Amino acid sequence: MSSGSRALRAHLVGPVENTITYRDESDHRIFEQSASNIWSCLAKCCKSVLQQSGVSPQAVKGVSFDATCSLTAVDDNGTPISVTKGDGLGKAGDRNIILWADHRAEKEAEEINKTGEAVLNFVGGVMSLEMEIPKTLWLKRNMSAEDFEKVNLFDLPDYLTYRATGSSARSNCSLACKFSYVPPGTKMTAASGADQEEMSKGWSQSFLTRIGLDSLVTRNYEQIGGLPGENGLIMTAGQPVGNGLTSLAASEFGLKEGTPVGSAVIDAYAGWIGTIAASHDHGDVASQPPSLAESSSRLAAVAGTSTCHLVQSDHGILVNGVWGPYRHAVFPDYWMNEGGQSSTGQLIDFIIQTHPAYNKVLDMAKQQSSNVFDILEKKLEELKKERGCRSSTELTKNLHLYPDLHGSCLIQRSSFTTAYAGGVGDLAMKFHVTLEAIALQTRHILDEMHAKGHCITAIYMSGSQAKNKPLMDLLASVCNVKVIIPPNPSSAVVAGSAMLGRYAHEVAESRKGEPISTQAQQEESAKTSSEALWRIMVEMTPEGKAVLPEATDYEKRMLDVKYKIFRESIDVQRRWKKMVEDVEK
Repeated sequence: MSSGSRALRAHLVGPVENTITYRDESDHRIFEQSASNIWSCLAKCCKSVLQQSGVSPQAVKGVSFDATCSLTAVDDNGTPISVTKGDGLGKAGDRNIILWADHRAEKEAEEINKTGEAVLNFVGGVMSLEMEIPKTLWLKRNMSAEDFEKVNLFDLPDYLTYRATGSSARSNCSLACKFSYVPPGTKMTAASGADQEEMSKGWSQSFLTRIGLDSLVTRNYEQIGGLPGENGLIMTAGQPVGNGLTSLAASEFGLKEGTPVGSAVIDAYAGWIGTIAASHDHGDVASQPPSLAESSSRLAAVAGTSTCHLVQSDHGILVNGVWGPYRHAVFPDYWMNEGGQSSTGQLIDFIIQTHPAYNKVLDMAKQQSSNVFDILEKKLEELKKERGCRSSTELTKNLHLYPDLHGSCLIQRSSFTTAYAGGVGDLAMKFHVTLEAIALQTRHILDEMHAKGHCITAIYMSGSQAKNKPLMDLLASVCNVKVIIPPNPSSAVVAGSAMLGRYAHEVAESRKGEPISTQAQQEESAKTSSEALWRIMVEMTPEGKAVLPEATDYEKRMLDVKYKIFRESIDVQRRWKKMVEDVEK
């Protein structure tokens, strides 16, 4: 949750409350959370921000939320409904969120992907088991029919605006990106004429019926947001929801009742909002404010535990293996594609923390008042000098890694061993080759996007990985684009929400207190005020620092070879998988 107040924005990354994630000892696929716990943590943080900053509740002009794309179950009164398997499933219970990382719906996702339905074209051809429809199907199959009928399902960002305002309006961001909703009026070669007509109301009746979610259709989709213009209100990012904060929500957050609440977005999309409008240093050339049209050449990489790659376009672009295109995901009549790398930050931690030399590096960092990354970077410099190598890439030229943490594959040529480098040196080289692998995989994503019509000239970073200088240098050189680093990369996501809070305030002011209550009003408001959102983004996004490609000719050629090896490793894994499948036939 973030505020549109400029004074409050400076304190956005102050107080922290850790939310609870529940696991299952007998099923590693399970990740669950509690909406009540998350709401309580948000309320505590908001009150702490107000207290520490000295900002009065009256000075906070707008509020918005971002959150993970996690399925949240409540009844008609907003009471949490348990999603935990067993006797309590479908009954009142605190553990009511299936987290994005939860993989219980593997079977359901496989069955959905075998249908070949047109909606799959809007998720790169294959629906992830982390999306909401497979999880909804799992709930339908595992709850009693009576209990399932009582459940209302929200993507977590939309649940937070519901809890804040009492309005069940949903966001285009959550529905289009995670719920297989295709906004009415969408024209794409992804769907045949018959499919276009069938999806003209946003939801695909044939798709939901075919996979076994016909009860959602029977109830006119009211459990997942309804039909726009009939029993549902679907909003674009930042449009003011309902009448703003309810009396109860205002009291819990220490804010003023009626404070406008902007329609929420998924956390990665808040990172896009918080970075993509940045100006950046151009040496002696004065930086000019970017236009909305320029967003199509800028890719946002929101990089923490995992990495999301987001790029906007003024028309829908289909990219195999890349999610989207999602219409209206942030701006009306603009589209988003979303690529991703699972567990990038987690992979870096895994490589470092499981190495025998990790504790020694920790001690060295403590003695030198430094950090692990700096120690490893210094060790790489020492090794380069010892071996007469021109770059770290030359140092690790015979070491390759495929960067999937759940199936990571570290390959060493028989003629080379990193053990020669010694304990810390071995760790330093494996650290570098891990960063290489992440950069090579990013290049693969960009190449696939470019092949289908995108033209990306810069990567705009946010998240903790933006502080990893060796990785940023590699991204620029491997992908041959500028990498723009914000001054406070860890706050970019909440800053994006702050911008939506300010936008909600401005739209509410222009409407003179009249709430948006119909789909026609929402669409008119979104279209007439979209330039205002971009203006706010430009004004509130701090200037970034540009990291330029600086690889030598030798290093470029070596990285190109490593990229070919990386692509071949993907082909090899596919062949291996087919060989195993052929045995099982």
